[in-house]
Amino acid sequence: MGLNTCFSEKLEAGIDEAGRGCIAGPVVAAAIILPKGFNHPLINDSKKLSARQRDYLSEIIKEKAITYGIGIIDHETIDRINILNATFKAMNQAIRKLSVTPELLLIDGNRFRPETDIPFRCIVKGDSTYLSIAAASILAKTFRDKIMENLDNEYPVYKWRKNKGYPTMEHRKAILQAGISCYHRKSFQLLLNEKQLKLPF
Repeated sequence: MGLNTCFSEKLEAGIDEAGRGCIAGPVVAAAIILPKGFNHPLINDSKKLSARQRDYLSEIIKEKAITYGIGIIDHETIDRINILNATFKAMNQAIRKLSVTPELLLIDGNRFRPETDIPFRCIVKGDSTYLSIAAASILAKTFRDKIMENLDNEYPVYKWRKNKGYPTMEHRKAILQAGISCYHRKSFQLLLNEKQLKLPF
């Protein structure tokens, strides 16, 4: 069974983010308005897709979208205002970049702090329920992955091309060995705690 193509008859924009749980790099949000009647059987929550599927679908989504916008909030801002506020900021930035004003915002998650007067609905697991939110999740994920792959060229020791800044054991081990980079989120737990240190690498 496919995803719901719409929440209402209004002109809807789906919004989702990527990178909230990372310890390095930015948080990225995408907002997208899809044409009425558009569907694709492969579009789903980006976490349920392979990198190849996401890259393939992102090109289709960008081509078919009425409009889309990308919001990027860097690691320094995340440290200054916290990751939740940074996520809201990225989402609002993405919404403002839409060339057409939607009548309703569909937000993945249970909270949002709008900076516009556009009505919104927060939908838990919206990226696996509504097509526009799933499409936004794919755009946010592929856009952020490319950022981290570029940063990997600068700091290959952390294997960001592979882990995209998420706190894998390999990433944690690299921090222990090489220290932190200028792209790490200093307000996050970067070093392993005593319990984790006892785990085998």
